[in-house]
Amino acid sequence: MTRQFDVIAIGTGSAASAVASRCREAGWQVAIVDSRTFGGTCALRGCDPKKVLVGAAEAVDWIRRMKGKGIQAEKLQINWPELMRFKRSFTEPVPKRREDGFAKAGIAAFHGRARFDGPTSLQVGEETLEGRYVVIAAGMVPADLGILGAEHLTTSDQFMELNELPRRILFIGGGYIAFEFAHVAARAGSQVTILHRGPRPLPLFDAELVDQLVERTRELGIDVHLGTEAIGIEESSAQLIVRALASGETSTFQTEMVVHAAGRVPDINDLNLDAAGIEWEKRGVRVSEFLQSVSDPAVYAAGDAAASGGPPLASAASYEGQIVAANLLKGNHQRSNFLGIPSVVFTIPSLAAVGLSERGAREQNLKFTVKKEMTSTWYSSRRIGETHSGYKVLVEEGTDRILGAHILGSEAGEVINLFALAIRSGMRATDLKHMLFAYPTSGSNMARMLN
Repeated sequence: MTRQFDVIAIGTGSAASAVASRCREAGWQVAIVDSRTFGGTCALRGCDPKKVLVGAAEAVDWIRRMKGKGIQAEKLQINWPELMRFKRSFTEPVPKRREDGFAKAGIAAFHGRARFDGPTSLQVGEETLEGRYVVIAAGMVPADLGILGAEHLTTSDQFMELNELPRRILFIGGGYIAFEFAHVAARAGSQVTILHRGPRPLPLFDAELVDQLVERTRELGIDVHLGTEAIGIEESSAQLIVRALASGETSTFQTEMVVHAAGRVPDINDLNLDAAGIEWEKRGVRVSEFLQSVSDPAVYAAGDAAASGGPPLASAASYEGQIVAANLLKGNHQRSNFLGIPSVVFTIPSLAAVGLSERGAREQNLKFTVKKEMTSTWYSSRRIGETHSGYKVLVEEGTDRILGAHILGSEAGEVINLFALAIRSGMRATDLKHMLFAYPTSGSNMARMLN
C-alpha cells in the first residue's frame, strides 16, 4: 500500500526538521525519514556534544594558564568517562524528544533508508511513500579516503562515544574536526598527532591567524605534520602503524587510534537519485537559486545535501530549511543569502571568521584597508594568560563597510557574531567605533580593532 503525503523530508537534522515543522504548521500532510537515530548531526554527533567536550577542555586550559598567577593546578585533570556521561545527558534524550515532537505535530516518522523508485516515490523498508514534493536533507558522512587499511579508521561520530580515551591518537586531516578534537584530547592527557596533506591547515581561515593557532597547537604538545599524506594503516601488536608520504619520502607513525578527520561528503550516494532523474554531484544535489532540483521540480535539497555553495554549518542548514519550506508553501520566491554567516573553529583559543578574506576581497577588485594586530599583550588576553590572540578586519574604502573579520582568541566565537551582525545589517565601521560597549569585555575590543 502506498501512503500519500504533501511533502516527504529525508533526514531529521536542522534542515529537514525546519521543512517538516513549517509545512505541517501550514496544514500539509508531512512525512520524515531517517536511517539513523533521529536528531541529526548537530544535536547528536556534531556541534552540540562537541562543545560540551570543548567546554571541559577550556576550563582545564584556563586554570593551567593561570598557574603562577594565583591558581594552583597541579592535580587538575579531565575524567573522561565522567565527561562522556555528562555529554550523553545532552544527546541521549534527543531522539525520543525529536520523535515525540513529530508525533505531537502530526508528522509521520519513518525509520529506515529511503531510496527513490520514481520522481517523488520512495521505498523505506516495506513502506512505499509518495509525495507531491520530496526534500533531501540527509546530512553528511565521512569521505572515502581510498587508502589501504581504511577499516582501521575511527570516525568522528565514534570518537565522541569513546568510554576511554587512548593514550596515543592520530588525526588524519587538517580541518575543524582534526583541530577541535586534537585540542580536547591533548588536554585530556593523550599524545596527539595531526597529519595534513596540504601546505597549511584550515584553508578557509586567515593564513596569519592559522599560523598562530598552529604554533599554539604545537606548544600544547600536539605533533602537527603539514604536507604529509596518509597512504596506509596497518595493525601490529595491539597498535596501529600509519604510513605517510611527505616530500616524496615515506615515514611511519605508531598510534593506538587513527581518527578520520579528512572531510565529509553528502550522504546521498545510495538514495538511488538516478531513478528519479535527480542530477547530483560530489557536493550534493544540483539545485537552483531556490534550492529546487535542476532536473526534478518536485524535489528540493537543503543543508549539506545541496550543492548550493552554502557553508556546512547547522545555522546555514536550518536557514536553508526555512527557505525551502517558504518556497514549497508559496512558490519559489526566497533565495539564500549567506552574507555575514560566521564560522568558528572551537580550538583553545578559538578561531573565527565572517565575510571576505583578503584574497576574496582582491578577487572582487575591492579597495580596502586591513586593520590587524596580534593581541597577546592586550588586557583581555593577559588577564587569562592567553599567549596567542589576534585579529584582522577588512574595511572597504569609500563606503566604510566591513568586508570581513577574522579573530583568534578565547571569546572569538562571541565577538565574531557582532561583526556578523554588522556585515549582514550593513553597519559601517564608524558606527561600531562609536558604540559604547560594556567594559571590560571581549566585545569592547571591537572599537579598538577598527581604529
